[in-house]
Amino acid sequence: MSDSINPLVDEMFSSGVHFGYSKTRRHPSVARYIFTTKNKVDIIDVEKTAKLLETAEAFMEDCGKKGKVVLFVGVKPEAKELIREMADKIGMPYVCQRWVGGVLTNFPEIKKRIDRLALLKEQKESGELEKYTKKERLLIDEEIAKMHGLFFGLANMKKIPDALFIVDAKREHIAVKEAVKVNIPVIALVNTDTNIKGITYPVVGNDSSRSSIKFFIEKIMNAYKKSTSL
Repeated sequence: MSDSINPLVDEMFSSGVHFGYSKTRRHPSVARYIFTTKNKVDIIDVEKTAKLLETAEAFMEDCGKKGKVVLFVGVKPEAKELIREMADKIGMPYVCQRWVGGVLTNFPEIKKRIDRLALLKEQKESGELEKYTKKERLLIDEEIAKMHGLFFGLANMKKIPDALFIVDAKREHIAVKEAVKVNIPVIALVNTDTNIKGITYPVVGNDSSRSSIKFFIEKIMNAYKKSTSL
């Protein structure tokens, strides 16, 4: 890295973006993004990360211009609330509890379950479920609670998304695999233990620290908002 630190790079250092995992966990595909190893911990070259981020931001800005749907995914404790908050700000769907297999590869079936959740909630609010016995209502409430936990962030997703933004692509490898299978671009915050093959826009950075995750999610969200009225 050069001695001249631009504001973006300085902000990355302040957010702890440069901290990778131990060298023993390093995946070969990210080797070129490692600046050095200190006390057996890989230090990420944030100047290279800045360039990766700029490319991802440009793609997200284009998505915003075209009104495309971007699905935000992040279920690890450090990311889930940030994912929900930032996706809500731009009206995008999100997954912050657990990735349900088939969200991309079998969306028609997933859509049926989302629609059923909406129907049951509507019936409960209108009192229509009062015609059932107490035991039947209890079972319906359990069904609503279970589906809500799985699908509440997808309630407004009417079609397969145009792109995915993922925090920790290694952890969410099933989501990445589905996206690749159906040819959906993936932007992902990945740490040094991740195979970035197949990820359209990898951004190598600390994906464990809340401050680092928040930094990247805000950058991605703001890039989408840049060309919209949101």
